[in-house]
Amino acid sequence: MKKIFPFLLVLISGLSFAQVTFTPGIRAGANFSHFTNDENQTFFYPGDVYYPQSQMNLNFKTRTDFYLGFLGNIRFAKFYALQPEINYSRQGTKVESNVNNMGAQNITVSYLGIQLINKFYFNKFNVHVGPTLDFVVEKKNINPDNEVDLGITAGVGYDITKNFGIEARVKKGFVPVYSFYENHTNVTFQAGVYYTFNMKK
Repeated sequence: MKKIFPFLLVLISGLSFAQVTFTPGIRAGANFSHFTNDENQTFFYPGDVYYPQSQMNLNFKTRTDFYLGFLGNIRFAKFYALQPEINYSRQGTKVESNVNNMGAQNITVSYLGIQLINKFYFNKFNVHVGPTLDFVVEKKNINPDNEVDLGITAGVGYDITKNFGIEARVKKGFVPVYSFYENHTNVTFQAGVYYTFNMKK
């Protein structure tokens, strides 16, 4: 306990005297998204001599689209920043089905979302994690079960320069976007870049 107390005192003092800075910026890149849980259901029709049963398969594959957003990086210390974000993210999935020879079909669900990212810095590298709250603003070939998605995102980034960097994230939704026999939620991998603007003193 005697060893922990001086460490906490130094940490609190460092945060107290640190100069808090605010840096706005933008982020953009590619989405690779899909729904969870493939569907494989067998239907029985008692008394039907010729078609006693049928099998329905729905396989959710990855589709590619984009995201674009605005960020505000609030740097509290050399190793930590809180980064609120507003993002437009085109997601969805590619569904392959044997129903009526439908084949492959693209499903699009676009969201306008708020993310509250905690960023931890290790020199030029950073690790980030935080909650997400997304609202459906566009849909195609689907009527989502819910107009809101609540999830979590986590990823890593690398500052190539003071203002420009690259990032990769995984965003996992918890609210079903589509339900049949299974609940299907969003999974999105994001790979892109970010740029922050210098504020005038």
